[in-house]
Amino acid sequence: MDKDCLFCRIVSGELSSEFLYENDEFIVIKDRFPQAPTHLLIIPRAHYRNIIECVEGDKESASAGLLKTAVKIAQKMGFAEKGFRTIVNTNAGGGQTIFHLHMHVLAGEKLSEEMT
Repeated sequence: MDKDCLFCRIVSGELSSEFLYENDEFIVIKDRFPQAPTHLLIIPRAHYRNIIECVEGDKESASAGLLKTAVKIAQKMGFAEKGFRTIVNTNAGGGQTIFHLHMHVLAGEKLSEEMT
C-alpha cells in the first residue's frame, strides 16, 4: 500500500466509497467524473503503478483479473449483452492521472467510435 495513493486509501477504507463489487483482489466503484451513463473503475487491492509494472512484475493474473472482473460486473449490472468499453490509461501521456492501476468500464449508451 502507498499511503499517498488515493486508490490505496479507498481500498483500505481510509477514504469512504461505495463498493459496487469486491473480492480478494479487486474493488469496483463509480467514477466521480463519469464520461458515460455507467462509468465504473475496477481497482486492484494491490498497488501497481500502471499496467506495465503489473505485467513486468509477473502479475499477469492480476491483469487478466481486471478483464474477468469487467465481464462479471457487466453481467451483474445487466449491460454485458448491450455492450461496454474497457480502458486502461498508462502513464501521463496515455491519460493516466492516478498512478494506481485501474480499468475504466463505460456503458449505458452507444459510445463514440472516436475514442477507438
